[in-house]
Amino acid sequence: MAGLLDLEGRLSPDLLSDSVAAMTTALCRRGPDDEGLWQDEAAGIALGHRRLAIIDLSPAGHEPMVSADGRLVLTYNGEIYNYRELRRELEEDGVVFRGDCDAEVMLEGFARWGISTTVQRLIGMFAFAVWDRRERRLTLGRDRMGVKPLYWGKSDGLVLFGSELKALAACPHWTREIDRDSVAAYLRHAYVPAPHTIYRRIEKLPPGCLLEIGQDGAPHLTRYWDLREVAAAGIADPLPDDASSGSGAALALLEPLLRDAVSRRMVADVPLGVLLSGGIDSAVVTALMQQASDRPVRSFTIGFQDSDLDEAPLAGAIARHLGTDHTQLYLTESDARNTVPELPDLYDEPFADASQIPTLLVSRLARQQVTVALSGDGGDELFGGYHRHRIGEAVWDRVSSVPRPMRQVASALLKMPSSGAWSKLAGALPDRYRPPMLGDKVGKLASVLPLDGPDDMYRRLITHWPAAEGLVPGASRRSTAAEELGIAAGMADPFHRARLMDALTYLPDDVLAKVDRASMGCGLEVRVPLLDHRVAELAWRLPKSLLHREGRSKWPLRHVLERHVPRALFERPKAGFSVPLDGWLRGPLRDWAESLLGAESLSADGLLESRPIRAAWHEHLAGTRDHGSRLWAVLMLQAWRQRWEL
Repeated sequence: MAGLLDLEGRLSPDLLSDSVAAMTTALCRRGPDDEGLWQDEAAGIALGHRRLAIIDLSPAGHEPMVSADGRLVLTYNGEIYNYRELRRELEEDGVVFRGDCDAEVMLEGFARWGISTTVQRLIGMFAFAVWDRRERRLTLGRDRMGVKPLYWGKSDGLVLFGSELKALAACPHWTREIDRDSVAAYLRHAYVPAPHTIYRRIEKLPPGCLLEIGQDGAPHLTRYWDLREVAAAGIADPLPDDASSGSGAALALLEPLLRDAVSRRMVADVPLGVLLSGGIDSAVVTALMQQASDRPVRSFTIGFQDSDLDEAPLAGAIARHLGTDHTQLYLTESDARNTVPELPDLYDEPFADASQIPTLLVSRLARQQVTVALSGDGGDELFGGYHRHRIGEAVWDRVSSVPRPMRQVASALLKMPSSGAWSKLAGALPDRYRPPMLGDKVGKLASVLPLDGPDDMYRRLITHWPAAEGLVPGASRRSTAAEELGIAAGMADPFHRARLMDALTYLPDDVLAKVDRASMGCGLEVRVPLLDHRVAELAWRLPKSLLHREGRSKWPLRHVLERHVPRALFERPKAGFSVPLDGWLRGPLRDWAESLLGAESLSADGLLESRPIRAAWHEHLAGTRDHGSRLWAVLMLQAWRQRWEL
């Protein structure tokens, strides 16, 4: 979806339509099945849409779509999973539908109940623009958890919006300008934290928000759902932890809700599958999908040659037990080398989560057979699955009494061997005692030991370049929600604070952005049942003692999974979609990296300070330090600038 509102009547009708046509064409990979444009010349508004047909493949699903009363016009990206129930209500109220798509149900809900009332009733993922022809008012909206993206900006009397930044970049009436503060924030986090983007005057619409722009041109932002309020309410009123017998009230609520969330996301008029890793979250989704299906579910996974990171055998074992129709692909060094040049085009602002590579490849693998795939994203954020949710509190409890100078010495000693050396040490141990990704874990421990308190430790663990502003001359440090822990000040427990910060920032700005660009870039729709807002609301009512039990994280999800899969198939440390980045940069990607990290390339226009970056590169090549994630952030920035000529 894309659009343009000319508040001052600057553009002729032809310029208006040509501009939105160009913006819409830029999104062709998101919607290969149909294209639509609509405009009101007198009002200076034009809407565009690219369709990936999922439900009601007929022309009745064409967008932009005009409501039956002619007042509202909708362009939208996403899926509404309770549209059938809402449709029945609207039909009982006299609404006559032309087709059977969810977009029409949402639009007629807006017309009959109002936009704000309707979005609070939706179960789904969505980003939309609605034009009210009578009031001459534009409303932009985004789903509660931020599964679907929406960018917008106001410049020189024009309001631009779209599903990706490349749509805005295609508008000939907007001049792109890099925001230096955003560059520094990106180098710190490996993504540009919302609501900012890499460009000045362009923002991400926050999850759970509506933005209205009327005839006066002033934007009015409102929240219809706030995860911070959900979290605070859940912690204040937790469900009892009576699960010692394995069947408590909280757990009794969870599995039926997960089954409903999964089954709703299996509704499609096109082939359906699941992205299956060897982890808990995707295994739960796959198990519940297979239970709800009368035929083998198509499952897909990516494997790695590096045994420490390869979860394909675990995924394969789970698939065989569940009886899915399983396909796996092993990612090679040549795959990485061939994929890297495509990333700056797919991720149209700098983005440096290296798991973007396997995510793109598994999306392409799935797209060969299906058009829709479910995934297990969101389980770690909602159910406290990351090490960083617990490490700050756990380490601080043990070392807070140790003087800081002694902790600094211990940190320095741990850093002396490289990450690779620690991994080689782990490799010498018997399989039973071998900790996965030991080098990465030791590096994280070393980085947090000298810090003061669990919140400082959490902030350090989510930071790539700690002194990022020093790499961008003229940049100022910009606080983000992840750093302003004051918004979670009412949460006494560091575990809950870290969990909330990840759900507010890392989840929508990294995880979901990564999956959206990789999947939609090849015309695959990915649905995320664990991020059903009802699951999120229940997850925040689960007590900490239930989330982390018997030394295991995400215990409620494990409990659900154990009903379907033997514990031996999933009770193993998780590597996720981590990639052997350190080795790749010293090996198959070295020449490409050197071309972007050369002193002349880094210093060409003064955006970056080359010396600390070059020093990190030399240390990495020498093997004395592993700076893979830091260097990847710089490389993705450089490659993005090269692609977009900035």
